Amino acid sequence: MKVVIIAGSNRKDATSTRLAEHVEDLIRQRGHKVLLFSLYRSPLPFYSPVNSFQDHEGLSELKLAMLEADAVVLASPEYHGSISGVLKNALDHLGQDHFSGKPVLSISSSGGTVGISSLQQLQSIVRNLHGINSPEWLSIGGAQRKWFEMEQGNYEGGQDIDDRIHRVLGAFLQLAQQVRGG
Repeated sequence: MKVVIIAGSNRKDATSTRLAEHVEDLIRQRGHKVLLFSLYRSPLPFYSPVNSFQDHEGLSELKLAMLEADAVVLASPEYHGSISGVLKNALDHLGQDHFSGKPVLSISSSGGTVGISSLQQLQSIVRNLHGINSPEWLSIGGAQRKWFEMEQGNYEGGQDIDDRIHRVLGAFLQLAQQVRGG
């Protein structure tokens, strides 16, 4: 199975990107092909309905990967109760042909306790793009972010977070397998 992860932060060491990288590693360990597309490393042009940006290498790479994907993970920091602007911009460049019938897992990080507002917005966007929202989602916030800032391992609450990540990821991958007919 091919999974595309879009890391939706334009900050170098963003917690949401670290969470996406951890999810990437776990999906690979389960034998799946994964492409992590970082909007920090590959910034996209501002969306415009009058310009297709066909010559933009990063955008072409993302669109092709999304067409070939069996499942998608969207990762965003929560800014002012919303998804990041760079992730919204990336999603505006994509369409129903990139999401239709594909399972999508939404994950976020927040400076507050959890980033529920951004997850709800991602689920609404996914529905409008005809994707299939995973029944589970994942948000880390507050003290939980320390686990990712400390290279996963020295934070005493880390095992609870890791257990939740494995449970959410298991439900997502099971959904993706069922949708694929396997």
